[in-house]
Amino acid sequence: MAPISSRWLVFIPVLLLAAACQPRRAALPVAAKELQGTWLQSPEDDRADTLAYRPNTYRFKPSRGRTGFAIGPAGRFKQFDIAPTDGLAGHDGTWTAPDPTHLRVHLDDGSTPDYTLEIISLHQGVLRLRRP
Repeated sequence: MAPISSRWLVFIPVLLLAAACQPRRAALPVAAKELQGTWLQSPEDDRADTLAYRPNTYRFKPSRGRTGFAIGPAGRFKQFDIAPTDGLAGHDGTWTAPDPTHLRVHLDDGSTPDYTLEIISLHQGVLRLRRP
């Protein structure tokens, strides 16, 4: 067996570095279990194209109603819209995670076309999402 030339030894670290730098999927910025629950929109916390949601147990300032959703285990989803009587109208559906930072939502009644929620963060009780 012929000895390896020293000039070829230079390429081994380069190859190892290239293998280590392969693109990886981003990790979910929030644990899936932390997303479970009922979230109501908090427009006073919205920023530009980022929507803010707080748990339904949060003491919101009075408003004419708030939209929101509930994320359940095993892909269960419920969207809440403001009903004609200023209450909430619920629409059952499902969610899937096509990648670690997005939820794809399908409503069973077809009231809204399927849509995607991009998870930005969950910090101090504020869930930040983008709806691309």
